[in-house]
Amino acid sequence: MITKNTPLKDVLKLAAPCQCNSCNHGCKYGSGSLAEGDSKKIAEFLKISEDDLKKDFLEETGLFNKKVFRPRLLREKGKIHGRCVFYSDKKGCAIHEVKPLECKTSIQCKDYGEELSIWFMVNNIIDAEDPESIRQYAQYIKTGGKVIPGAELENLVPDKDRLRKILSYEILK
Repeated sequence: MITKNTPLKDVLKLAAPCQCNSCNHGCKYGSGSLAEGDSKKIAEFLKISEDDLKKDFLEETGLFNKKVFRPRLLREKGKIHGRCVFYSDKKGCAIHEVKPLECKTSIQCKDYGEELSIWFMVNNIIDAEDPESIRQYAQYIKTGGKVIPGAELENLVPDKDRLRKILSYEILK
């Protein structure tokens, strides 16, 4: 069972590469968010500066009130999705050895693939100290988003009064 507190090493074992090719589907229609340290590893692998990596290969997006970078998408005219800048049909992932943590943990062909994605989200994107992040996560849950054990709102913000004030907009920042 995958929980919020499952150690990264165990998550990576569960997310070990498969041989079904369905994992490449995500590369053709999107890219994974970078976690702390990912941009440095990718820049070193490509032998460029982190600034050049950000300028030439990454795009900024927002998730749960957090600004995150992800590999730029090569979009066809008018489409919101696109192929990851590091992916080609012939060679696959050009940065496979150092690909973003979200890419490493997004294994949708496994029965627990969704739990791995949620594990990444609650451990790397959602900020329990940011009231707006918590409100957006609450909305995600309210609209049917899945929650793994340990990632319930009450566990992320154990102070019940603070959680109530966050959700009722009494605490804004």
